[in-house]
Amino acid sequence: MELTITRPDDWHLHLRDGDLLRAIVPHSANHFGKAIVMPNLKPPITTTVAAISYRESILKVLPSNSDFTPLMTLYLTDTTSPEEIKLARKSGDVFAVKLYPAGATTNSQDGVTDLLGKCLPVLEEMVEQNMLLLVHGEVTNPDVDVFDREKVFIDTVLQPLIQRLPQLKIVMEHITTMDAVKFVESCKEGSVAATVTPQHLILNRNAIFKGGLQPHYYCLPVLKREIHRQAIVSAVTSGSKRFFLGTDSAPHERQRKECSCGCAGIYNAPVALSVYAKVFEQAGALDKLEGFTSLNGPDFYGLPRNTSKIKLTKTPWKVPESFTFSFGEIVPMFAGETLEWQASTI
Repeated sequence: MELTITRPDDWHLHLRDGDLLRAIVPHSANHFGKAIVMPNLKPPITTTVAAISYRESILKVLPSNSDFTPLMTLYLTDTTSPEEIKLARKSGDVFAVKLYPAGATTNSQDGVTDLLGKCLPVLEEMVEQNMLLLVHGEVTNPDVDVFDREKVFIDTVLQPLIQRLPQLKIVMEHITTMDAVKFVESCKEGSVAATVTPQHLILNRNAIFKGGLQPHYYCLPVLKREIHRQAIVSAVTSGSKRFFLGTDSAPHERQRKECSCGCAGIYNAPVALSVYAKVFEQAGALDKLEGFTSLNGPDFYGLPRNTSKIKLTKTPWKVPESFTFSFGEIVPMFAGETLEWQASTI
């Protein structure tokens, strides 16, 4: 079986920097046309100048025949200024601003502590500039159970935000619960959308503990109950334009995952399209796959769809156990396992 689809985009990608960037960028550039690149480096990308510099760093290490386009983002802080949003829009290289609640995930310690207070002028300017807000949708209150943080964030942060600024375009990233599905579906179409990762479509939280603690299935937001996974699968395979591909591919060296306090993040770039195809096939919805992977994202962002195509072939292939580089190893999602779908360029 073969499918030919419009070349997909990745609307949530971690490319890191330095040697790690150079090592992993080909895995995304091979099959994706463009990608929204996360700004949570050390130090974070908080200015347009820094974003442009980071973009140039990415372009320098792309494979020579690649036309992959990195779409840059700014890291929102309590001190981001409205003027910075104007500069970002004028640059033509920055397409969104990322909200990390302080302490929510990897390198988020510089994130927002007072969204509707200190950040309100910036959010108002984003409406004026038609700049999207990308949201890591979890509260960081230690009194809230880790499995409830998304729902509480919707109730206490997102609902008040859209009531205060209904014209602000929002992407709720890497949704993990039926609560997030219901929230996105309840909003005005074209104003709020969501990205969905391969792991949250195909795994539930049992995967973290199967046969022992599995560090390479630990990500934030964490995997949830099966009932939530099923709700997300139903949403994305329904053909709804509110949901689109965002891998949240997040590479870490093996030694930073397999240690006493391992990092959050799943490196799924090499397998993402294979996993998405499997999920849609199992749901009897392969005819809806292209919309999710290739059309809904650019349409929501107001950007052109890709004109090139890729081919998905149902042919078994084995995922490498790891990728070895001079600085260490990276273990991909489903390392050593056999997947049923394989992507190739045309």
